[in-house]
Amino acid sequence: AMENIEIADRLNELADLLEIRGANPFRIRAYRNAVRTVRGLPRPLAAVEDLTDLPGIGKDMSSHIRELLETGELELIKEVAREVPRELAVLTRLDGVGPKKARKLWKELGVTTPDTLEEAVEDGRVEALEGFGRKSAEKILRAIEDHRKHTGRFLRTEAAQLLRGLLEHLEKGPGVERLEVAGSYRRGRSTVGDIDILALAPPELMPHFTSYAEVDRIEMEGDTRGSVVLRSGLPVDLRILEPAAYGAALHYFTGSKEHNVEIRSRARKRGLKVSEYGVFDGDDRVGGETEEAVFEAVDLPWIPPVLRENRGEIEAAEAGELPELVTVDRIRGDLHMHTTWSDGRNTIAEMARACRERGYEYLAITDHSQAVTVARGLTPERLREQWAELDEVAEGIPIFRGCEVDILKDGSLDLPDEVLEELDLVLVAVHSHMRLDPKAQTERILRALEHPMVDILVHPTGRLLNRREPYSVDVEAILEAAKEHGVAVELNANPRRLDLHDRHLNRAKELGVPVSVATDAHRIEHLDFMESGLEEARRGWLEASDVLNTLGIDDFRSWLGRRR
Repeated sequence: AMENIEIADRLNELADLLEIRGANPFRIRAYRNAVRTVRGLPRPLAAVEDLTDLPGIGKDMSSHIRELLETGELELIKEVAREVPRELAVLTRLDGVGPKKARKLWKELGVTTPDTLEEAVEDGRVEALEGFGRKSAEKILRAIEDHRKHTGRFLRTEAAQLLRGLLEHLEKGPGVERLEVAGSYRRGRSTVGDIDILALAPPELMPHFTSYAEVDRIEMEGDTRGSVVLRSGLPVDLRILEPAAYGAALHYFTGSKEHNVEIRSRARKRGLKVSEYGVFDGDDRVGGETEEAVFEAVDLPWIPPVLRENRGEIEAAEAGELPELVTVDRIRGDLHMHTTWSDGRNTIAEMARACRERGYEYLAITDHSQAVTVARGLTPERLREQWAELDEVAEGIPIFRGCEVDILKDGSLDLPDEVLEELDLVLVAVHSHMRLDPKAQTERILRALEHPMVDILVHPTGRLLNRREPYSVDVEAILEAAKEHGVAVELNANPRRLDLHDRHLNRAKELGVPVSVATDAHRIEHLDFMESGLEEARRGWLEASDVLNTLGIDDFRSWLGRRR
């Protein structure tokens, strides 16, 4: 059956096409609500008996989902696609286009694809359109460039969903003893291009692999190696191995290339050869059954896959100084989330209860400040009303008064000082003017960090994976300023952001800048993002002592009082 993410994508595509066609806005909103429900659902739709029990899923929507689960297609999309070219749905996902502009580009310029749109921008036809202009045309060009960079990359969390069914299918295959996903996926990279699965199994597993229902096409099928592309577009390789070489192959296919090159050269210095087939002394295989054996052959302890990027992990392993990577059981609270007061879907009480159920000791409610009008950002008056509600919520867990305060274009903050002083936790963020030149963008953020009330800089580079490149900014200067002013930086755990990314996290650790790993949850289910954030944190070598929200509540309170 189709995975939730694929169903959400189809319903989203349908909503885009209907909006381009000019359908009733209420109908479109119904699809968008259903998409949100499906994306946030922790269990597969195929396992839900009555779909209409789910929020935002009525009878019509339920029958669409059933049709997708049973056939993998939706007649209605084909029907709408007779009037509106289906590829226009791709255009709507470009930063700065959206359904209304996509409709105009198609109707007036005959543009339906990123390529024809690029030509139209370069010919000057786009900026001549009403409602576009030169700036808008330039933004579209950059969006097309970003789109091309990311085509064929899947968010790791998407890949995990798309793989779930395949792995279950393979586990039921003949004689399977071990099954592991290697490659950049195992190293915890935030996006992956293709998937390598390694199996300890007989050759009969191969036809079982290629007969999986979601396989769109078989690229090759041998006795020990097969390659397929799933309907979602995800390429998957299966390698069937023998026990004697399994560990060596797992090491080799996990990578990274750079890490493997180092390991091989260490082996050569010891008169050995390491390959995907094992560790060899001349023609004799002297190891390879386990990964440990590969590392042992070059006098090293086992190195966690997330560190294998040849960024000093081999030296650290040799010196016995590998980090003790942070794990979810060390997290004591979540410091960034939204409620129905701004653009969140759940109430303060619901978020608090969900945090308590996760075993947290505290949380912070951090709705947007007034500048983010699209998110119903809070004015000082509404913020004070929110505090009154915070004081009344009795969910048996302390709640800190927070706010995600906008950094304005000149680096000043979006709320007056007397309001900031009454907050427990001040998060600051850039949500506008993302195309300032690097110097101005950096200056703006540095000015905000100097403000004595600021606690944490959140999603510091503004990147949206597969959609928007980070804004141009001097991250080194920002981290040094954070150190100087006693400000923490956030690792935003939303799988679409994962911002800061691993190299910057590693630098924050070196400088001693605390990192808040926070979910930026806009609904209860988003609190689950903590785990994807911690995977990125581990890639940045973070230990529990580097992460702000591993502090117990008393220590966290005293951190909050560091400058006040």
